[in-house]
Amino acid sequence: MRRAVVKLGGSTASEAVLGEWIAALAGSALPLVIVPGGGRFANQVRDAQESMGFSDKAAHAMAILAMDQFGHVILDRHDRFVRAQSLQEMELALRGGKIPVWLPSALAIPAPDVRASWDITSDALAAWLAGKLGADALLLVKQTQAFSSADDVASLAARGIVDAGFAEMLPADIDFRLAGPGGAAKAHAQLASGKFPGTAIYRSGTPARKTG
Repeated sequence: MRRAVVKLGGSTASEAVLGEWIAALAGSALPLVIVPGGGRFANQVRDAQESMGFSDKAAHAMAILAMDQFGHVILDRHDRFVRAQSLQEMELALRGGKIPVWLPSALAIPAPDVRASWDITSDALAAWLAGKLGADALLLVKQTQAFSSADDVASLAARGIVDAGFAEMLPADIDFRLAGPGGAAKAHAQLASGKFPGTAIYRSGTPARKTG
């Protein structure tokens, strides 16, 4: 069975659509790992860095801790979700039919292959985790619908839809998809039937795929 990583954008935290995505993911027949975005918690780090003047290294660690905070919001929403800080905890949760929510600080902050930069945000960390897990697919849930299957990673990064460090973290052979705020209802039905949702994004050297 396909294994997938789903990054649930922190920008959904204050939107009604968050509940719809929680229901869709909780009902998945596919094994999933949820990566929380930073959202308003990470925005507070940006504001604090501007006013206090601390380094990007410190801001990077604080922004990852912001992902932990939104992760606790997600964990609070459904009994099928369980916290996971290590790859071993994720594997154990998946074997038990649970859906691990990754709290990334313990694994990502000290990782030598994760740059301490604002170029590396939750998008890039979701791609990085997908590589570590050997995931078959990666879905980024965004609060924009301004993308299509004609996009590639470079065009998405140029428009700020994915972060600048995303391409360097994305595994070469992964099925990469995006979903916008209007995609939750369709995703619910697809995930419940074992299909992977979202708009498949073109990869250089890889034929465009149909959406699941």
